[in-house]
Amino acid sequence: MRKQLLLLLIVVCSLCSTAQYKTYTTPDKVYGILFKDVQLQHVFEDDKTFADCTPKRSPASIRVDYERIKRATPSSFSLHDFVLQNFYLPDSIAVTAGSEARENIVAHIQHLWKVLQRDPDSAITGSSLLALPYHYIVPGGRFREIYYWDSYFTMLGLQESHEYTLMEDMVNNFAYLITTYGHIPNGNRTYYLSRSQPPFFSLMVDLLAKQKGNVVYATYQKALQDEYDYWMDKTGTTQHVVKMPNGSILNRFYDADDQPRQEGYSIDYNLAEKLPHTAFDTALYRNLRTGAETGWDFSTRWFADNRNIITIQTTNLIPVDLNGLLYHLELTLATSYQQTGNLAKASRFRQLALQRKKAINTYCWNAAKHWYYDYNITERKQSSQPTLAGITPLFFSIAPPSHTALIAAVLQQRFLKDGGLVTTLITSGQQWDAPNGWAPLQWMAIKGLINYHQTTLAHEITKRWITLNVHTYQQTGKLMEKYNVVDIHQKAGGGEYPGQDGFGWTNGVLLKLISLYGANP
Repeated sequence: MRKQLLLLLIVVCSLCSTAQYKTYTTPDKVYGILFKDVQLQHVFEDDKTFADCTPKRSPASIRVDYERIKRATPSSFSLHDFVLQNFYLPDSIAVTAGSEARENIVAHIQHLWKVLQRDPDSAITGSSLLALPYHYIVPGGRFREIYYWDSYFTMLGLQESHEYTLMEDMVNNFAYLITTYGHIPNGNRTYYLSRSQPPFFSLMVDLLAKQKGNVVYATYQKALQDEYDYWMDKTGTTQHVVKMPNGSILNRFYDADDQPRQEGYSIDYNLAEKLPHTAFDTALYRNLRTGAETGWDFSTRWFADNRNIITIQTTNLIPVDLNGLLYHLELTLATSYQQTGNLAKASRFRQLALQRKKAINTYCWNAAKHWYYDYNITERKQSSQPTLAGITPLFFSIAPPSHTALIAAVLQQRFLKDGGLVTTLITSGQQWDAPNGWAPLQWMAIKGLINYHQTTLAHEITKRWITLNVHTYQQTGKLMEKYNVVDIHQKAGGGEYPGQDGFGWTNGVLLKLISLYGANP
């Protein structure tokens, strides 16, 4: 009954002609100088820890007491002790299987859904967690909240596990976030609300439609439209839309804020210290935050010199994968309006999708290199770096059939390694670069190849990825966030935090691939 009432609330709110979104306060604003001191004095190894802490009493009183005690006893004051006295620390999610449970990886993943599942939340004053009304799956490790694009790949596994109610719960949570905050944030934390993530909501609706029928396209029509309006800059303060030289419209990622990421505060702050003038700080911070919106945080894909994060220029780039997602969203809205009898809007969104498809092929396809590239709007030319994002036009069925064999050849010759597909061709120390491979990119490549009947290569990638996943699991009892696909005997590395296990999207993609090819393809 409670679930029905909550869904009714979403629908009623969605029907309102003028959205009234909730306001929020991020932890750096809630705790002021206390937050800055904790992060810059490295009270915790991971900046995300304090951003996720829950106060034991009124945040205002904690802040007042901190400023008073710090002034009164500067020499004997322990910031670490003060935090422990006034905050509950967040838990990390440990999910390693014992040696006796490592024989059946499918059974282990089925078990993990319960470990990674979270019940509906209750709002807590001073906490950064955004309460959600339905059950959901978190990735694991330090990732204690729902994540936007992760969840689609997690849902692939839930579908194979026949967890249809949980799938619907997650879609309803995302519809709730759109209704409540105007968009789907990076994750359900206040400090993630200034940005979104790769917009997979329409693909989630597709998954749900396979179980419940096409009625879901009508059910979530308002949420789909609001999602589109957010990305097209019709709500909020974002600047995602870019008018291209020929007048067509494509999109970029763009975080609405220009301060250090709260969950990586000291990292961003210390990086800005390397700049010659503080006037450059806000541009750096926005590009770092926007890099987080891409989901590829971080990669030399976004760096002007292809080497150093200080040259990050995320807002200058038109990402080919983002525009593939918005193409899918436009087609989904066309389907939705067709379902509800609004043929004029259905026709309009089909036209928008065709225009976007043409623009992607105009600005991102490189006929000489046989690959899709991001486009630099400042330099008015394609990026020089090929990345695995270049395979996504196959996933979204954007590429002309004549490109297929050319793309497959580049994929096989340059990106395919012993353990699967490498993310970029540059080894930089960033986690979204070589030698790492990631489950969502493997799935999009494999499914894209299947779409274009390149089944032999799809099978080879699948075989290598499943073998690496299963071998790592048998050796460690873990399913990891990312894998080293170049040297399959070494762990994946790079990035701002140690490797995490759990792991939502790895579990989902692995189950999906096993369902298609078996555990020993």
